[in-house]
Amino acid sequence: MKIKRIELHHVKLELVSPFVTSMGVEYDEEHIIIRVDADGVTGWGESVAEGTPFYSYETVQTAWHILKDFLIPNILGKDLKNVDEAIELWSRVRGHRMAKAGLEAALWDAFAKKEGVSLSNILGGVLKKIDVGVSIGIQESSAILISKVESYLKEGYQRIKIKIAPGRDLQFVSALRKEFPDIMLQVDANSAYTLDDINIFREMEQYNLSLIEQPLGYDDIYAHSKMQKELKTPLCLDESIHSLADTQAAIELGSCKIINIKPGRVGGFTESKLIHDYCQVQNIPVWHGGMLESGVGRAGNVALASLSNFILPGDISASKKYYKEDIVSPVFEINPDGTMDVPTKPGIGVEVVEDRLRRVTVHHEIFK
Repeated sequence: MKIKRIELHHVKLELVSPFVTSMGVEYDEEHIIIRVDADGVTGWGESVAEGTPFYSYETVQTAWHILKDFLIPNILGKDLKNVDEAIELWSRVRGHRMAKAGLEAALWDAFAKKEGVSLSNILGGVLKKIDVGVSIGIQESSAILISKVESYLKEGYQRIKIKIAPGRDLQFVSALRKEFPDIMLQVDANSAYTLDDINIFREMEQYNLSLIEQPLGYDDIYAHSKMQKELKTPLCLDESIHSLADTQAAIELGSCKIINIKPGRVGGFTESKLIHDYCQVQNIPVWHGGMLESGVGRAGNVALASLSNFILPGDISASKKYYKEDIVSPVFEINPDGTMDVPTKPGIGVEVVEDRLRRVTVHHEIFK
């Protein structure tokens, strides 16, 4: 498949409401939408690098630079037999996984369309529907949080995840468990705590959490192994896991009992599949995280989450949860039973609505 043309769109999508985590407040989401034209097909991908370096060192600006000056020149005009050839061509570029993941996703979409199969199919997915949960930012009060959770449960979401931060943790967990004694509940700290805070998490154990996500340092594996030894509740690593090697180290050290997979964080679907397969052999469940993707990235997430070891509900909410108007059609919706349908059309299975894409694009560049 000859790569003839590539487009980059720096987009800024306004959120339905501010999203608050221990890292700060987000009012809109900046990502890069990538279009690859090759041999009569168009592939779409999304780099989830954000406008700020708070979740990751990568930003829209660094990803744009790496895509424009290194990744795109390595594949433009090349006749690729598969995605692995592209990965090999840019293998000298260290890190910058979000930049790589966005372009790799567009290539996977193009190859799937070329073969006339869905992205789920070409990735090895087996599920026709995936279980979904919802991630809720830090709220101003327990009453507001309870109201939001109640509305999401009515929509059918199977699992509730709340963001926490020092001083804004136990009171919310306690209030939710009192109000909703039987829901699947988990917390996400986004690396806001240290081992000195372990008593907070010991106290949380009475509230029957399904997991505690990334309580300690964003690049830590070792200290999490110390915390996991002290807790019965499973720890789940997110920010610390960038590769199969990180996954192997975390499992070998006993740093967690669950892994969150985000293609953008680990460099793409190829590495995600390696992590998924390894965890399955080790009897470690995985679930799919989210980075407030548009429908382009969300379509890829749904396809990946159709693999067999994604046995916990992921952060793959309906489009309307985050954006008033998505850039794809049809938009992603949740079924009454708390599942989401896996697209079956070729590639990502949805169409990019290009006039919507233009409206949210703040910078655009074409390579051919």
